[in-house]
Amino acid sequence: MYATIWHILPGPVWLRIIFVLVLLAGVLYALSTWVFPWVESIVNNQEATVGGP
Repeated sequence: MYATIWHILPGPVWLRIIFVLVLLAGVLYALSTWVFPWVESIVNNQEATVGGP
């Protein structure tokens, strides 16, 4: 899969690396903006604390 993405990207190696970094940043932004908050609302979040003596 990664090889397919690498071969689809245009340009020399340095430009492909920049494209990959931009794509990765976009995926991470989408995950942290929409996916993780949605999953957090579904998962049963128990408020657990570690108590001291």
